[in-house]
Amino acid sequence: MISRAQQLNESITQNLARGFMSGVVRFPNTARAKGFQRVQATYTVREISRQFGLSENSIRRWTRDGIIQAVGTELNGELLYDFRALTQFRRVRELRSRGLTTRQIEAELHGQLNLFPEKGGLLIQLPVRLSPFEEALILHEKGEERAIEMYMRAILRGECVSDAYCNLGILAYEKKQVAKAFDHFTNSLKHDPRHFESHFNLALLYFEAGDFRLARLHYEISAVLEPNSAGVYFNLGLIHAMSGDMEKAAIVLNKAKEHATEEELGQIEELLASMLKVMKDQN
Repeated sequence: MISRAQQLNESITQNLARGFMSGVVRFPNTARAKGFQRVQATYTVREISRQFGLSENSIRRWTRDGIIQAVGTELNGELLYDFRALTQFRRVRELRSRGLTTRQIEAELHGQLNLFPEKGGLLIQLPVRLSPFEEALILHEKGEERAIEMYMRAILRGECVSDAYCNLGILAYEKKQVAKAFDHFTNSLKHDPRHFESHFNLALLYFEAGDFRLARLHYEISAVLEPNSAGVYFNLGLIHAMSGDMEKAAIVLNKAKEHATEEELGQIEELLASMLKVMKDQN
C-alpha cells in the first residue's frame, strides 16, 4: 500500500509527464520529484551528507573529534545520529551560508561544543525516559496513529515545535487532509522562518496544486538555506522546465549535478539530455 507521500510524488511526476509530452519533450521515466523532508529519529552518515550537502569524511571526522555526537552504530558499523544532532548540522548550514570556510566552521564548532572531556567520537545512549517529541518520532517511524498526539504534546510543551509541526504536516497529507498539511507547515515556519524541511514540503504541496510561482518561491528559499542540496535544485529545475524555461532549468539542474549522488546524477543527466534536445530542436 503506497503512502500519500508516495502518491504526491506520483501525482507530480504524472503532471510533469503530461506537461512535457503535450509538446515535443518526452519526460524521462526515471526522473522523480524529490519527496517530503521529514525530521527522523535517527540519521545515517549518508543521510546527513545528502540532506546538508556535507562530505561523509567531514561528518566522520567531526564525530571522531568530539564535535558531533553519535548515538550508536548500525550493524555494519556505520555511525548513527539522532535528531539532536540536527541542531549542530543546522548550525553548520548557517555558518556556511555566512561564507565561512570548512576550517572556520570547525573552529567555531570547537568553540561552541567544547562539551566532551575526551576525543574519539563519544557515543551516547538514548535516555530511558523519552520526551514527547522523541516518542512521537519513534511512533511515526512505526506508522502508529499515536504519533500525532505526541507531536501535539511536544508542541504544547514547547519542544522542537517547528520540527513537530513539520512532521504533523506530512501525517496530515497522508490522511488526505491537504489544507491541514498546509496549515502545519505554515505554523512550523511561524516558529522558525528558516526551517528548511517545511519550506521544501510547502513547495511540494504548491507544486502539486499547480501553483508554480509559490512552489518556485519556497524552493528558492530552500536553496538559500541549503545551497548544497541536490534535491532542491532538481525539483526547482523541474518547475522551470514545466514553466517552459528550458535554459534556466538546465542551469539549475547543472547546479544539482555538483552535489548529486551517483544515483541522482543519472536522473539529472537523463532529464538534461531530454531538455537539451528540445532546446536544440527549437533553435
